Amino acid sequence: MPWKETCVIDQRKAFIEDILYSHEPIKMLCNKYGISEKTGHKWKNRFMECGIAGLSDESKAPKGSPTQLGEDAVIRLIQLRQAHPAWGPKKLAMLYAKAYPEERQPSISSIHRVLDKAGLVKRRRVRKAGNGAELMRRVIPADAPNDVWTADYKGWWYSSGEKCLPFTLRDLFSKNIFDVCLMEKATVDAVKELLKARFLEFGMPLVLRTDNGVPFASTNSLLGLTKLSAWLMYHGVIPDRTDPGTPTQNGSHERMHRDIRCEIQGKIPGGVRANQAVIDFWVEEYNTVRPHEALGMKTPSEVYVTSTRAYQGDDFEWEYPFGFETRVPNNRGWIRIKKTRYFLSEALIGMTLGIEQQDKDEYRIWLGEFPIAILDTRLASTRPTDILERRKDRPAIYASGLPMS
Repeated sequence: MPWKETCVIDQRKAFIEDILYSHEPIKMLCNKYGISEKTGHKWKNRFMECGIAGLSDESKAPKGSPTQLGEDAVIRLIQLRQAHPAWGPKKLAMLYAKAYPEERQPSISSIHRVLDKAGLVKRRRVRKAGNGAELMRRVIPADAPNDVWTADYKGWWYSSGEKCLPFTLRDLFSKNIFDVCLMEKATVDAVKELLKARFLEFGMPLVLRTDNGVPFASTNSLLGLTKLSAWLMYHGVIPDRTDPGTPTQNGSHERMHRDIRCEIQGKIPGGVRANQAVIDFWVEEYNTVRPHEALGMKTPSEVYVTSTRAYQGDDFEWEYPFGFETRVPNNRGWIRIKKTRYFLSEALIGMTLGIEQQDKDEYRIWLGEFPIAILDTRLASTRPTDILERRKDRPAIYASGLPMS
């Protein structure tokens, strides 16, 4: 039997007051208020448990739902979002259905609710930050010649109306200068050809240290790779990069640049050809005549010895260990595994990669002797790895530079 049409809450309060202060049986009070005994006992019990607040109507919404997401589904959705931070609920729903076809599929609204509660929904647009954390910055020390070579573009100057843009290359340990070349363009191909010539003449270093500028590094590529740094790694050279805005991490090289600025820059008329001739003479003097305190007053040529690591040439191709599969990224940087395409980097186009299966869903991607990424087919994601990570069965690979086959 319903309450009379007045203020329902007020009637319930009056009913409870009568129960507390009158001596009439509850049956008579229920008749007085026109309600059933069952309803009267309900509101009495509600008041005893919750006080005045218990006299309000409770929500009629169900306390549970047969379609509510379980804990495992929530965790999976969060993992997918973390693997693909820019993907929205629709794309994540498609990926979830592909990764877990045997599970009940969450709705778009459920996915959005989970992401929102987990703090994974962006409320405003923000400027995209570069993936500087993925760049290979180690500042590896040099204990012997050819451990670390350093390279950089020095600031340009004009001579007789012609632009002089020096690219400099030097051995860190011995201070020996391999080249100071006035370049026509600061392109990948130009630097690559110069390095190939020096590798053929002096052998190869273990490490090449540069800054984070073009063409050495990229802020939107796997491990910050460019075509130049990927080519170096394919031939066994580790790209080592200084932190942005810290030229002191390559201080010895910068000191050599200062000597060029003080002794040559802006002082030689006659354009690029005349400046290059003077620079060549200056380099010869620097290497064979000028003593260095850091070398115990020896000259660089007295300390430097050529590398035993020979350049394998343009036709060199890696032969990976038994059990590895190989892939060559297409002209857009994609590879295919289990009939699904995965993007790595355009810097890897045309290079033979090694594919080492870790478990059912994970593959380790190798660029020559360096592990560069872990590919997760369940999450459809690729994450960079530490390129100096050592395999347990090959502890000396990076020190020896021996091929993997």
